Amino acid sequence: MRGSDERTGELFSYVDLEKRVPAKHPLRLVRGVVNEVLAALDSDFSKAYAQGGRPSIAPERLLRALLLQAFYTIRSERQLMEQIDYNLLYRWFVGLGVDEPVWVPTVFTKNRDRLLAVDVARKFLAELMNHKELRGLLSDEHFSVDGTQIAAWASMKSFKAKDGSSEQPGAGRNGEKPSNATHASSTDPEAQLYRKGRGKEAKLSFMGHALMENRSGLIVAAMLTKATGTAERAAAEEMIVRHSPGARRITLGADKGYDAAAFVADMRALHVTPHIAQNISGRRSAIDARTTRHSGYAVSQQKRKRIEEPFGWGKTIGGLARPMLRGVRKLGFKFTLTMAGYNLIRLPKLIEATA
Repeated sequence: MRGSDERTGELFSYVDLEKRVPAKHPLRLVRGVVNEVLAALDSDFSKAYAQGGRPSIAPERLLRALLLQAFYTIRSERQLMEQIDYNLLYRWFVGLGVDEPVWVPTVFTKNRDRLLAVDVARKFLAELMNHKELRGLLSDEHFSVDGTQIAAWASMKSFKAKDGSSEQPGAGRNGEKPSNATHASSTDPEAQLYRKGRGKEAKLSFMGHALMENRSGLIVAAMLTKATGTAERAAAEEMIVRHSPGARRITLGADKGYDAAAFVADMRALHVTPHIAQNISGRRSAIDARTTRHSGYAVSQQKRKRIEEPFGWGKTIGGLARPMLRGVRKLGFKFTLTMAGYNLIRLPKLIEATA
């Protein structure tokens, strides 16, 4: 018998979100880990809010919503609020009931910015990597580091002379090429004109940096800086000091951009063996046979290439290709949280492989 396509309205509806989500859905494991990490950050959340006044969006719900934005390539906070409104899976993950209203996008954005003051994204990533489900998956001896160019949410038309001269935006004075010394973006002053390599187009950009452990290819530290020629080496040293402050000797794989005598010397002073690719293009490499003769050097050079995977995922899926945020603090928050999101989406399969 053919079924009817007619629909009658329900007077009452009882929807249990727990029953709507399959028992083996990968987000179940992810949500459990995220909730435990957020519980560990409770004291940090308390510092960001006043004791009295009108209740704001719970920071736990806000962060779960931002992770969803990275997981499912949702372009903006406005679109995120729209999709949470009608998607039962999203409501379950965030912690909203079926009848609870979704937040106004501008209110959501302002509450997100409140968390910048207490550096929540970095603490979330650090607490995540210390979680019991991940500790057994990580190497504590072998790491890799790299940086990637992140496009700024600013047009070249906004790149104007700092002295306020009336020349065309993006043009140099007296036929000279514009530079960061003479020009700045009027919409994002922290964005820098940066060229990825010879023959490449110079764009207003930032630099995202990540420190990866080599066993499972998970990101253990991340940060974003202005795009300068020395940003990658300075960020690498800061992440190494933060994650492994000289307690034991570790190895660090990196590309030839890190082959600088000062950086190599600093790494050795921090008990870090620099497994850095040699840059011998018309110069002498700071890495000699003391390092390259060991078999571990070749292994590090092979493993370090995996760091391109989280960068690729972040740009194609996580929304880092052209994030609609301005400034180092806001964009750095998104970059770090996206790297944490990459670790989380890989977690179900990594745990299944070790079971």
